[in-house]
Amino acid sequence: MESLDINSLISDLALILVLGAVASIIFKMLKQPVVLGYIVAGFLASPHFGLLPSVAGEANIEFWAQIGIIILLFSLGLEFSFKKLIDVGGSAIVTALIIVLGMMSLGFVVGRHLGYGLVNSIFLGGMISMSSTTIIIKALSDLNMRQRRFVPMTFAVLIVEDLFAVVMMVILSSIAINNSVKGEEMVGSILKLSFFLIMWFTVGIFMIPTIFKRFKRYISDEQMLIIAIGLCFAMVLFSINSGFSAALGAFVMGSILAGTIEAERIERLISPVKDLFGAVFFISVGMMVNPTVMTKHWSVIALLAAVVIIGMIVFGTFGMLATGQPLKLAMESGFSLTQIGEFSFIIATLGTGLGVLDKSIYPIIVAVSVITTFTTPFFIKQAVPCYNALYKVLPKSWTRLLNGYSHDASESESDETTMLWKSIASRYVVRVVIYSVVSFALIVLCRTYLMPFLIRLLGDGIMGHLACATSTFFIVGPFILAIIMPSVKRSEYNRLVETTGAVSYVPLVVMAIVSGILSIGFIAFILQGIYPSAIAIMAAVLLAVVLLLAAALLPTPLRKRLNHIEKRFISNINERENRRTGHENNLVSDLHLAYMTVGHDCPFVGDRLRNLDLRTRYGVNLVNIQRGHKLHPVPSGDMRIFPGDVLGVIGTEEQIQRMLPLVEAQNDHGEIPTPDVKFTHFAVSDHSPIIGVQLENTKLREEYGALLVAVQRGEDNFISPTPDLTFRPGDILWIVGSPKQLQRLKG
Repeated sequence: MESLDINSLISDLALILVLGAVASIIFKMLKQPVVLGYIVAGFLASPHFGLLPSVAGEANIEFWAQIGIIILLFSLGLEFSFKKLIDVGGSAIVTALIIVLGMMSLGFVVGRHLGYGLVNSIFLGGMISMSSTTIIIKALSDLNMRQRRFVPMTFAVLIVEDLFAVVMMVILSSIAINNSVKGEEMVGSILKLSFFLIMWFTVGIFMIPTIFKRFKRYISDEQMLIIAIGLCFAMVLFSINSGFSAALGAFVMGSILAGTIEAERIERLISPVKDLFGAVFFISVGMMVNPTVMTKHWSVIALLAAVVIIGMIVFGTFGMLATGQPLKLAMESGFSLTQIGEFSFIIATLGTGLGVLDKSIYPIIVAVSVITTFTTPFFIKQAVPCYNALYKVLPKSWTRLLNGYSHDASESESDETTMLWKSIASRYVVRVVIYSVVSFALIVLCRTYLMPFLIRLLGDGIMGHLACATSTFFIVGPFILAIIMPSVKRSEYNRLVETTGAVSYVPLVVMAIVSGILSIGFIAFILQGIYPSAIAIMAAVLLAVVLLLAAALLPTPLRKRLNHIEKRFISNINERENRRTGHENNLVSDLHLAYMTVGHDCPFVGDRLRNLDLRTRYGVNLVNIQRGHKLHPVPSGDMRIFPGDVLGVIGTEEQIQRMLPLVEAQNDHGEIPTPDVKFTHFAVSDHSPIIGVQLENTKLREEYGALLVAVQRGEDNFISPTPDLTFRPGDILWIVGSPKQLQRLKG
């Protein structure tokens, strides 16, 4: 890699940012995604375009692009959150899995057909398997379809795809380094990734929200930005030292911070940084565009564009149908996923950086992305007509089958007993996985650092071995004990008895057996290397039995302590939702303190508090209003409510849930369009419809949407408009309105 020269670094940055600004403005005027403007700017700054100055060194752009990837992935993580993944449910996960596996397989087959090698074909499959969240949001906003029924499910699939993309990057890195696909190494990489992800999320979710709450009063916007960026790069460094990519570390830290109550604040503060370095990254993508290569491989570009469009429609629709969605919703979702974007570029950059990707593939993928970006709105609009056409020719038996399957899937999800067992099983799996990862990590740390220290201190004899085993067991024991503790709450057991009449003990026995085997395994792992294997296993079984008895006879203080740790962890995961609903902020009896953010379409906006009478109408009490950095405790009746205000509301759970949709009402139509209204002036002709008409009879506001400011007669004679003012030919109107509407007034 070339060395960085500060002068060329600054000159290159100035060049690409100026070109990026100009190109993005032009594409904004053309109502096209700004990302395409950045790609065009990158091409203009590259050596492939000779009419403008080009960058001095590729190392400079590589430096900024790497930072751009880190900030971009950190921002994507902020929009992700671990809680959001849980909320999207299995339907989105299964759909995303079908799409990713289907498109990867299709891309691999096409790559091999085109003559690419094994690794190149795998990377090609990865690049065409990820739809672009940014482009889809932009297209749906432009088409005013953000409120359609299929959109939430489509966004849920995109959320899961983002996570799959990060996992895919780890797997592709392993394949690239070994230059082959080895099952054992791939499984090892996935297990290693899973271990570190769970450990990072567990520690991060447990510690970071707690620290934020404790030091909240000392953290201004400036400090929060520094803390967020610092945590991001700290996790990036830790991820690299653990053998993973920088992008993974950035995404993970963003996901951890996304679950905190400071997420919106961090997202707002990081937005300008993301826009800057994100632009640099996409400009660096554009610099890889080589017209010669694109012209030479136009048939490959056309083929891959067709593969992306058709494949996404087929696998997206099939994935939705497989999870019980109606055919119409499934097709609308599938037709909206017909493009590739930012993750395709990131994966291509990864392959290029590792030196395993054919140089011709990068510009090909960029061209495919540009084509599919332009065609996305067309295919979104064609989803319903295609459904109507298919519905007419589809056999009635197939239609009944699909509708019946969709109905049965939704009915099965609503069964109370099934849902209760799912809740118990999911909580058990989460507890066991988290405590197992923590136990394993602590044992490894003890074997790496604590045990050698004790052996040096006490010698490699009976006392040293006993101290190693005892100290490690003392540290890890509480977590092994938590694995053994029953997962079924007394209230859940009683509900099962009420709904079924009798409880099947088979699932409970299976959970107990799995917990017992895991506890024996962890204890044996502690003793392994200290004592012979036979003694270690016998001692592990004995100690597991002791822990099982201890779990049954656990003293109340220790049981409460373990429950408090779990409750705090769950509370941190649900921190943002709990703050909205007041679920974890119980005051007295059934009264909760909730914090609601006022949306732009809230019916209370602009009203005085005394006119709202919230206590009489909704049964709640408004205790404070947070407006920007200023807190208004016990606001007066004269205070008005505005969008963005955070209302502190006390009420029962039912009252708060009834009020939340009203307060947070906000029809998100994406970007607010710039109004086509200008302050201008022009002379009216003899043919103008207002000649000889008094101002009060012209209906300028109603028919023309215009506001008259002044009338000029003569060079310096300006007349203030009055209702009896009569218009004459040659009058110059100084007026505010739409140029298209005002054209009618000129005559």
